[in-house]
Amino acid sequence: MVLKGKVVTELEIRSPAAKFFNSYAKQFHNLSNIVDNIHHGKLHEGDWHDIGAVKSWTFTTEGKVETIKETMEAVDEENKKISFSLFDGDFGRDYKNLKIHLQVIDKEEGGAITVWTVEYEKLSEETKPPYRLLDIITCATKDIDAHSLKA
Repeated sequence: MVLKGKVVTELEIRSPAAKFFNSYAKQFHNLSNIVDNIHHGKLHEGDWHDIGAVKSWTFTTEGKVETIKETMEAVDEENKKISFSLFDGDFGRDYKNLKIHLQVIDKEEGGAITVWTVEYEKLSEETKPPYRLLDIITCATKDIDAHSLKA
């Protein structure tokens, strides 16, 4: 019985890596104002950009409104990497553990590549991998890229 897994997606963006990365590392509190599918973010504990701060999010994925709590686990500004742990809410019913890792890599010809890795542990074998998270990740990446280009 395989309950643990990983899904990875790479998305090309037009923004420079540092500008896109800073949207997560330093402007996370603005996510619901930038991303159409994220309706609300609420800080429960700590500061928005602190490691370990607890936030809750309401968003739409696959046409359904969902909620989840999140905490930032690690930020590596030099390598433009950031990691989040997701828990509770709608995803908490299906997954024991959910972690999202983002790395943003500049391209020589301009723009960048975002590498999103979702590590998960399902509560039951019947649960599908969290592909619906890729839906919100793709929407967020596109919206943040467009916002970064305007700023």
